Amino acid sequence: MKIVSSSLAIASLVGSTLAGAIYTLNECVRGEGFYDSFNFENITDPTLGRVTYVNRTTAESLNLTYATGDTFILRADDTTVLGVNDTGRNSVRIRSNHEHHEHVVVFDIQHMPEGCGRAFLIYSMQAIWETKERGWPASGEIDILEGANNVVPNQSTLHTSHNCSMPNNTIQSGTFTTTNCDASVAYNIGCAVKLTEDNNSFGPRFNNIGGGWYFFCRYAMERTLHYIKVWFWERDDPFVPLDVSSGAWIIDTDNWGIPAAHFPNNTECDIQSHFGGNHIIINLTFCGSWAGNPALYNASGCPLDCVTYVNNNPTAFTNAYFQISSMNIYK
Repeated sequence: MKIVSSSLAIASLVGSTLAGAIYTLNECVRGEGFYDSFNFENITDPTLGRVTYVNRTTAESLNLTYATGDTFILRADDTTVLGVNDTGRNSVRIRSNHEHHEHVVVFDIQHMPEGCGRAFLIYSMQAIWETKERGWPASGEIDILEGANNVVPNQSTLHTSHNCSMPNNTIQSGTFTTTNCDASVAYNIGCAVKLTEDNNSFGPRFNNIGGGWYFFCRYAMERTLHYIKVWFWERDDPFVPLDVSSGAWIIDTDNWGIPAAHFPNNTECDIQSHFGGNHIIINLTFCGSWAGNPALYNASGCPLDCVTYVNNNPTAFTNAYFQISSMNIYK
């Protein structure tokens, strides 16, 4: 077991049912440990965002990332007015050094980006997600924490190669909005579950309650050969499992209750063949093919058009940052 640091309020779980629901801590990432466990991707944004992803040296010099003993901050520039010929607002995209197959990942998130024009993912816009960029989407993509323009609630989504769809009658607290996971269909909308049971799962409302656990904030995500599940608990939820809130060395997902999102193996989608080894990615972008889509942007009540707003209003992004306490990976 590699201890890089210790705790996490967002979690993702991918595990083998041969081992049951019992997992052991494999890597614990906290504070400065994020610099050791992730690399900075100084690349062109795949979503065509109004963003410039910078390398680690630039990120640290511009204070776009910094860490203490128990906190890692990832944010965007909030001081520069952009010209029409500038490449985009400086921001950060980091990718885990290791690929993961069956596992559970738990993130402890204190704050997530908010504001118009921005999008993020954990595991992939404002986002936390898992994928393998080379040959995408052959190894699949799992978007654990995903959203744009402060629109609630959080959405957890799968993107796959051909021939993968989800049944609309799974046991989960969230609601399917689309069930075809094929990235070549419907402009890559994927099969998406909105966490309709809790509007505090995303954006300013999430930040106002002090964050939570995503197992995937208390967010958690479990990926096995037979299913992918996502959980979310608010920070002060009295029903947060003790092994989640304590960052235990051993966890038992059978005790976590009904997941917010449940993507099962089924006759229309073989999970094992559609998902391979994936990296964890955390990024913050602006506009692009999702947040900048005129229909979505205008429906969110955001002003002007997306690019003009992002160019001219740097202080609007002062709260566009991740504050992550820890990330625990179990296998």
